[in-house]
Amino acid sequence: MHEMSITRTLLETVRQEMEKADIKTLRSVRIRVGELTAVEPEALRFCFEASVKGTPFEGASLEIEEPPLKGGCLTCGLVFGTTLFERTCPGCGDSSVEIAGGNELDIVSMEGV
Repeated sequence: MHEMSITRTLLETVRQEMEKADIKTLRSVRIRVGELTAVEPEALRFCFEASVKGTPFEGASLEIEEPPLKGGCLTCGLVFGTTLFERTCPGCGDSSVEIAGGNELDIVSMEGV
């Protein structure tokens, strides 16, 4: 389950940022997990809850944004919802499309005191 290693990396990054900002208690972490990342949000939540028990992070919540897969047309610039198999721009019909969203795996923010 790669969600556990992602959770461990997430918590280590949060710990480092808390030290830099002199934050003692973590209240919440907001992350962005795109559709294309192959990360299961519910498994990530489970791993987060299991990982924070008995630690200084216990009681913190994990908020997950799940941006859908988007394509961006290199010809006309249109950004649109798509699938991995649908690579034609609905605006101009061209097939010069690249991924423009849905591949994110980012920490968006954290809240603490």
